[in-house]
Amino acid sequence: MSASAAPAPAAGGRFFTGFTRLCKGLAVVLLLAHILVHLFPSAATYLTLIPARTIPFAWNLVTAGYIEQTIPGVIVSIVGLLLFGKVLEPLWGAKELLKFIFIVNLSISACVFVTMIVLYYITQEESYLYTPVSGFYGVLSGLLVGIKQILPDQELNLFVFKISAKWIPSIVAFISVAVSFFMKEVMSYLPIILFGIYMSWIYLRYFQRRLEVGLKGDPSDEFSFSSFFPGFLRPILDPIASVFHKLFCGRSARPEGTGQTLDGSQFPGSGSTEANRRRERGQKALEQRLAEKLAAVRKAEGTPPPKQQQEEEEDAENDASDKV
Repeated sequence: MSASAAPAPAAGGRFFTGFTRLCKGLAVVLLLAHILVHLFPSAATYLTLIPARTIPFAWNLVTAGYIEQTIPGVIVSIVGLLLFGKVLEPLWGAKELLKFIFIVNLSISACVFVTMIVLYYITQEESYLYTPVSGFYGVLSGLLVGIKQILPDQELNLFVFKISAKWIPSIVAFISVAVSFFMKEVMSYLPIILFGIYMSWIYLRYFQRRLEVGLKGDPSDEFSFSSFFPGFLRPILDPIASVFHKLFCGRSARPEGTGQTLDGSQFPGSGSTEANRRRERGQKALEQRLAEKLAAVRKAEGTPPPKQQQEEEEDAENDASDKV
């Protein structure tokens, strides 16, 4: 049995196991918040994002992201949180994952609030001020960006298609925009999803601290803004992205040993080296987790170890007897 084929039974048989405590706790929060709004509809006025009332009720910038007002919405949010968190938390740690969710959620709410105010002044439509906006989809989109960063070359089986993880956020954004033209109710989720992808990329690109490599952010070309788009668009997008990079980030100094100069440009090979290290860490952690699940399944089912492992154990016993 090959090494790549060994984890397959575990991945299929234990797909819905191995969830982390943090993700389970957040899943309970999403469920309780949905039940609360369902039993007490007036609570949505204080917990969802209503731009006209955000100034007195500023806490809804935080709470709105955890309020799912529909049953399908809460189901998708809980399942997505558990599955994506199971991939990211072993690599980031519980503290960093919680920090990521909080920052991305707050950033999404702030961006949506500003967008709705601007749209109101442009169109004079009061619906932009009084329509409740909420949902966890933005954070889910951000978690997909995290998976793109850590396991960009990991292939995911989606029905009959095999898609690299690095393209999933882009596909989600494209489908959301396309569907919003035909389904009006999807339009309310569109800003949350798009801002979720963009704000999570900004955090991971420029601000996330990774002590194991002494690096702040991810300067690699494989995680640039243009990497979300097909290759033929990148020569057009890179100059635009560089303008916004200088506008928002300026000439900020980086810590020593990060592989970057003071103006933010990379030393030759530093970005690709860091990207390779990141992929190796992510792949190693994934293989280790799948191997542990496979061992647990074999132990529970009483399945004997592979033939190669048995032969190695027999050889070790024979060597030991020869020495005696």
